[in-house]
Amino acid sequence: QVQLVESGGGLVQPGGSLGLSCAASGFTFSSSYMSWYRRAPGKERELVALINKSGYSTNYADSVKGRFTISRDNTKNTLYLQMNSLKPEDTAEYYCKADVGSYSYWGQGTQVTVSS
Repeated sequence: QVQLVESGGGLVQPGGSLGLSCAASGFTFSSSYMSWYRRAPGKERELVALINKSGYSTNYADSVKGRFTISRDNTKNTLYLQMNSLKPEDTAEYYCKADVGSYSYWGQGTQVTVSS
């Protein structure tokens, strides 16, 4: 079955950096669009970044442009999100999503807290 397992979350000070990973299995990773979403307390889930199958095309939410970088390694079936210059408003549960044909699959999430 499809499995997405996020890791790398934690507590970081404002201005700091953190890298998230999403290990994928149970589907053809290289044939799937992948994305990162986040849900902050009391807010709707929002798209953070999207990457195409090859990894050569990416899109970002305006709020993270220039600070976050999405990437993928199709040889390792892994999705990444490098987050730099973190702000308190980046505090949220972060989820990876896989679009497999007409279905979407979600990981269980990893918490990122930006606080001094």
